[in-house]
Amino acid sequence: MLGELNDEQIEALLKRQVIGRVACTEHDLPYIVPVNYVYNGREIICHSTPGKKIDMMRKNPRVCFQVDEIHSIFKWQSVVAWGRFEEITDIGGKERAMTTIIHRLMPFAEKPVDHPSHALAEHEADIGTRLDLIVYRIVLVTRTGRFEHR
Repeated sequence: MLGELNDEQIEALLKRQVIGRVACTEHDLPYIVPVNYVYNGREIICHSTPGKKIDMMRKNPRVCFQVDEIHSIFKWQSVVAWGRFEEITDIGGKERAMTTIIHRLMPFAEKPVDHPSHALAEHEADIGTRLDLIVYRIVLVTRTGRFEHR
């Protein structure tokens, strides 16, 4: 059976997963990449280093975010959300966001002790000092979800 996820199911899927995809565009050229993320009930929080995705989102902050959970070809759920890219530039905001991301992701690491700061800094307290670290949020505007269960 194919169907639509309700708001509660969409919230649950966004909170349960930690890897999604961000789609952005520049000059009618679409670009989609996987990202680690945390969903706080209002927005998607991510991090990056400089590159194509960040350049594109800075020029055109309208983005799409997609996440799914696939058990089999006939048992899956997917959420697509549209929103606005906003860079977090203050050191305190970056540190809080990165601490949240690290604490959410480390339980999924095979050896969390080997990556205490998600490979971004030697110590968690040093994260905010990385000059090339870009932390951003996607403020969600619209979202939809679909599923198939047989």
